[in-house]
Amino acid sequence: MLNQVVLVGRLSRDITINKSNAGNNKVATICLAVPRSFKNSDGSYDTDFIECILFDTVAINTKEYCKKGDIVGVKGRLQTRKVELDSEKTKQIVEVIAEKVTFLSSKRQEETE
Repeated sequence: MLNQVVLVGRLSRDITINKSNAGNNKVATICLAVPRSFKNSDGSYDTDFIECILFDTVAINTKEYCKKGDIVGVKGRLQTRKVELDSEKTKQIVEVIAEKVTFLSSKRQEETE
C-alpha cells in the first residue's frame, strides 16, 4: 500500500522556519488553499485549507522563493496525530508531510505580466 498525496494550491500565509524539537532540523508549516473541483449547492467552489509540514532543504528553499499567494504543488504523505486539548479531550489532526514542493507561479510574477 502507498500513502501519497499531490496537491496544488496557493500559500495562504508567508512561511516561517523554526528548529524542530528533536534536534537541529529546520521545519516549516505552510497552509495550502486548495479549491475543490466541483461547485457547492450555491454554485461556487469551496476551498480547503490544508496544513503541510516541510523539513530542512525543502523548507528553506520554499521560504526563499515563495510568498503568500504563490501557487505551489506539494507531493508528500498524509499523517495523523492526536493533540490533547485538556485532560479529557483529544483532537485528531491530519496533515501532509511534504517530500517535494514545486514552485508553479508567483503572485508578483503575475502582476508584472
